[in-house]
Amino acid sequence: MNQRTHPTDDNIMISMLKELGDIVSNILESESGRLLAAACRADTLSSAVAWLVDRRKYRFATLVVQALPSGDLLDYWFYKPDAGPWVKLSVRLSGQARTVPSISEHVHAVDWHERQAEDLFGMTFTGHPKLGDFVLHEEWREGVNPMRPEFDAVKPMVEKEVDPRWHPEKILRTPGAFLMPIGPVYSDCAESAQFFLETVGEDVVRMIPRFFFKYRGVEKLAEHRSILDVLLMVERFSGTSAVAHATAFCRAVETIGLVAVPPRGEALRLIGAELERIRHHFSLLSDICHSTGMVVPSADIDVMEEESLRLSAQWSGHRYLYGLVSPGGVARDFSTSELALLSNGITGLAHAARRLYERLQFTSSFLDRFEGVGVVPMLNARRLGLVGPIARASSFKTDLRIHAPYGFYRHCPLAVEALESEGDGYARIRVLFAEVFASADIIKRALANLPDGPVMLPEQAVPAGEALGYVEAPKGAAFHYVRIGENGGVERLQLTTPSFTNWHGFHLAAENFAFQDFPIMMASFGLSIAESDR
Repeated sequence: MNQRTHPTDDNIMISMLKELGDIVSNILESESGRLLAAACRADTLSSAVAWLVDRRKYRFATLVVQALPSGDLLDYWFYKPDAGPWVKLSVRLSGQARTVPSISEHVHAVDWHERQAEDLFGMTFTGHPKLGDFVLHEEWREGVNPMRPEFDAVKPMVEKEVDPRWHPEKILRTPGAFLMPIGPVYSDCAESAQFFLETVGEDVVRMIPRFFFKYRGVEKLAEHRSILDVLLMVERFSGTSAVAHATAFCRAVETIGLVAVPPRGEALRLIGAELERIRHHFSLLSDICHSTGMVVPSADIDVMEEESLRLSAQWSGHRYLYGLVSPGGVARDFSTSELALLSNGITGLAHAARRLYERLQFTSSFLDRFEGVGVVPMLNARRLGLVGPIARASSFKTDLRIHAPYGFYRHCPLAVEALESEGDGYARIRVLFAEVFASADIIKRALANLPDGPVMLPEQAVPAGEALGYVEAPKGAAFHYVRIGENGGVERLQLTTPSFTNWHGFHLAAENFAFQDFPIMMASFGLSIAESDR
C-alpha cells in the first residue's frame, strides 16, 4: 500500500510511538488512515505482538512471507473489531537468514501459519512446538521449498521415495489406547484429508488432522501473471465462495490503485455475496441432515439449493456467480425485471427455509444427535481465532460485515449478528438458518435502496504497491494479500481462507466425544478441504 508519514490523533499510533519506541520503528500511516505499518526486529517481535494483542485487544489476521532479493520479509497483519486502523508488523531478515522467534505460544491462531511458512519458504520459527510434515508430506525432498524464487513451478519434481517404516504420530500411551486413521480417501467425501483419532474405548481423546494431499500451488502459479488471470484463479479455486474470494482479491487491487467502486457496483457485490451465502448454507445444512440419516429434510434442502443455483443463473448468467465481480465493480448492470426476479426468488427461498427450520426444531431424533455434541467453548474459539458461523455459534463475535464493514455494508448494515452461546452442533445449525434469513433480508433492503449510476469504473493501470483485501465469506473471514509489481502484474498473492483458519480448531469439537459422532461433527463444521489445499 502506498504510505507516507502522517500525523494523526489516533491513539493507537500515539501509543505505539510512546510505548514501543524502542521496539518498533518507521511507523507509517496509509493515505486513508486505515493501516499502520511498523517495522521491528526479530528479537522484539514477541513484545510488539504481546502489546497489540493483550494491551490493545487486536486480533491476528494473517502472516505473509515474501522471499525478496534483499532478504525475507515477514508481515504480521492485525485488526481490531469496531475500532482502530489495521496494523502490520514487519520483520525483515538480511541475506540468507531465515530464523524468527515463534509467537504461536502467545497467539495460538498463528500456529498453522508458521508451520506453513516453514514448509513453503524454509523458515525456522524458534520455540514452535511442532514444525515439519505439514503442507509438504513425505514425498517431498528435504530442502525443497516451493514458494522460494529458485523453485521452478513448471519443471517436474522428482519425488522422494517414501520410507515404508513411516507411521503416524501417536500421543496416547494409555493401556487400551487405539489409533484409528480415517482417510485420506473415504466414502461420501470428494476431497482428500486424513484424521488420526486416538481413542480409549469409544471416546476420542486426541484428533490430529493431516491435509494438503492435493497441494495445488495456486500462490506460486499466480506469480508474474496479470491481474485478470489471477482473478480467474482465485474465483475458481473454491467454487462455493467464488464471489467472496473474487471480491477480496479485487478489494486489494482497488486499494493499491486508490479506486473507489461506484455505489451501485458495491451494492450489486453485496447482493451477489449474500445470494452466494444462502446457497452455501443450504448445501451445508443438507450435508448436516444427511450425516444423521435425515434423508427427507436433506432432500428438501437440496431442492432449495438447486432453486438458489437456478436463481443465480437466471440473474447473473452463471449458477456459481462466476464472472460477476471485476476490478472496479461488477461486470454488468441488471434491469428492473432481473432485479424483480431476484427479489421474488429470495422471498420464496426464505419462506421455504423457515418452514423446514420450524419442523427440525421439533424433531427429537435430529436434535439428539447435535445438542451438546461437538462443543467449542467461546474462550477456545477466541484463543484459536476461529471465524464465521463456527465462531459465532460459540458467541465469539467475528463478522467482518459488522465489525469491519466494507463496501455497501457501510450503507446497508446487517440488522443483527447471528450469535449462539452453546457452541455445539445445534448452535451451529441455528446460526446457519439465522444467517440465511439475515441474508434474504439484506438482499431485499439492498434492492430497495439500490443506487443509480455506473456499476464499474473504466479499466485503468494499477500502480506498484501492496494491500490486504478482506471479506466475510460464507465460512468466515477471508484475507487476500496482493502485491503488484512495476509492470502491473501480480508479484505475490497469499490467500488466508476461513477453512484453513477453522480446521485448526476442529480438534476442539472432535475430542472428548464418542467416535461415532465424528462424521456428524465434521458435517456441522462444514469446512472445505480444497480451500486449504491451495
